[in-house]
Amino acid sequence: MTPEELQAARGRVVPDVAAGGLRVLFCGINPSLMTAVTGHHFAHPGNRFWPVLHRSGFTPRQLKPSEQDELLRYGLGITNVVARATARADELHPDEFRKGGRLLSAKVEALRPRWLAVVGVTAYRTAFGERRAPIGPQDRVIGGARVWALPNPSGLNAHWTVSTMADEYARLLAAVGHDSSAWTSPTTSRG
Repeated sequence: MTPEELQAARGRVVPDVAAGGLRVLFCGINPSLMTAVTGHHFAHPGNRFWPVLHRSGFTPRQLKPSEQDELLRYGLGITNVVARATARADELHPDEFRKGGRLLSAKVEALRPRWLAVVGVTAYRTAFGERRAPIGPQDRVIGGARVWALPNPSGLNAHWTVSTMADEYARLLAAVGHDSSAWTSPTTSRG
């Protein structure tokens, strides 16, 4: 893809991969320009979301971003705190995160996942005004959903390796309970 195509994707919104009653709704910070061009979440080759999701045990094989809709079969979905695509998360204003937190809360109340997993503790802290929130389970409950803050899988997050992130995601999976064999697919809802 060309630099022009990437720049033209600024501000685009990428539809959620979501359905009612998910086991986990993963919530990214905001779409990257590559995600906005392709329409596939966590599409940048340096993003480690897909390998981490597999290594942690959430999926039986590593999915490609283009296979994102298969997540619904496992009771998983994807949304974002801020809907608009940018080249970098630091292009977002704190007010956008706070507004995104309110919109995310409404979405979670409507979809009623068992868990909301925010992949980026700094985004979680800003969106929900919890400056000292640690990685891991949070006290907050939204519409019946427990909340877990996870490390940001961006390749720019040098503090976490694929292995250490997979360990943290596996902690969430253990809390959720690995019940995929008994899982029946929720009704698909994109958007």
